[in-house]
Amino acid sequence: MTMAMASVKGENVTVSAAAAPRMKKLASMLCMKGGNGDGSYLNNSQAQALHARRMLHFLEETLDAMMERSSSDKLFTAADLGCSCGSNSLFIVDVIVRRVTEAYESRGRDAPEFQVFFSDLPSNDFNTLFQLLPPLLAPVAGSLEECLAAGEGTTAATRPYHAAGVPGTFYGRLFPGESIDVFTSTFSLHWLSQVPEEVGDSASAAYNGGRVFVHRATEAVAAAYKRQFQADLARFLRSRAREMKRGGAMFLACLGRSSGDPADQGGAGLLFGTHFQDAWDDLVQEGVVEGEKRDGFNIPVYAPSLQEFRDVVRADGAFAIDRLELVRGGSPLVVDRPDDAAEVGRAMANSCKAVAGVLVDAHIGERRGAQLFERLERRAARHARELVEKMHFFHVVCSLSLAP
Repeated sequence: MTMAMASVKGENVTVSAAAAPRMKKLASMLCMKGGNGDGSYLNNSQAQALHARRMLHFLEETLDAMMERSSSDKLFTAADLGCSCGSNSLFIVDVIVRRVTEAYESRGRDAPEFQVFFSDLPSNDFNTLFQLLPPLLAPVAGSLEECLAAGEGTTAATRPYHAAGVPGTFYGRLFPGESIDVFTSTFSLHWLSQVPEEVGDSASAAYNGGRVFVHRATEAVAAAYKRQFQADLARFLRSRAREMKRGGAMFLACLGRSSGDPADQGGAGLLFGTHFQDAWDDLVQEGVVEGEKRDGFNIPVYAPSLQEFRDVVRADGAFAIDRLELVRGGSPLVVDRPDDAAEVGRAMANSCKAVAGVLVDAHIGERRGAQLFERLERRAARHARELVEKMHFFHVVCSLSLAP
């Protein structure tokens, strides 16, 4: 059995070859809810869009610093990792193209051609994403700056970049060596490559029986999730270090937490570890699903602390930290009437369904999955005021460049 080992602040993180089949299985079904229905990610990612816009200045500063140290090549290549199937990835790319174009023009140079790669797991609904793309800017349609000035985000009549999809996990290699100028990944790195093996093993001290998430779990369960996150992030960094051009940059944002306790997952805990947990318990008590079936389901998400994130980056050593902050974001519940309990309940259910519905359906089937989210909606409606007041996310925001 081959092993890959990384040391993170005195801790050995071991990944066995036996984990590969489990990672492959999760990669084959993990994705945001595709299409454009009520429970789709496309129609339930407004919160992510708001959070991305609040972090816009961080991304712009990352790009400005990169342009100061990079050469003015004729081709600029960007890759958005974990692009999903909504319009948020397109917004990020538009910001990159605009900012880099402005930097070139400030030097008195023509803007480069842009190649953008949208990457996510093979199970992602790339069709919905690509249907949102405006048509490619024709050579006779005007200058690049005129195209960019035509509108913001997906409202622009044309796009000034070539686009391609790259299916695959970002916890491994995706691109040729030294081929990417800038990497972005927003709201994706908190998704683990797999549920830690011991969490689903009833003979393990880290067995998470009776629970479906790490929030409020035992110390052993929390430690298993933490180790999985450390190993995953280390693999992510090693792959990007080989793929990034010298002088390039990487902008990352993922769920984070303010607590030092890994079992206190903050906003993610409220999303997956309270009423979602109770909805599963409802199904068990009603005889809709067996307790063992519930115990076999765990959300593969981990919100790291700022120190945990920093430790992995420093232990890897390939990247220099240009900026690393914990930023308080808003609520994942975007509602028109916060005092309308029914609307808050629907928003909570749809938010969970958009990001975890595919995993739920794969585990218990669509019919029982629908029953689960119905229970969640009712429970969330009964606790609407608490959710509106207390449910907010923290995000780890990071800018990295290759170490000297």
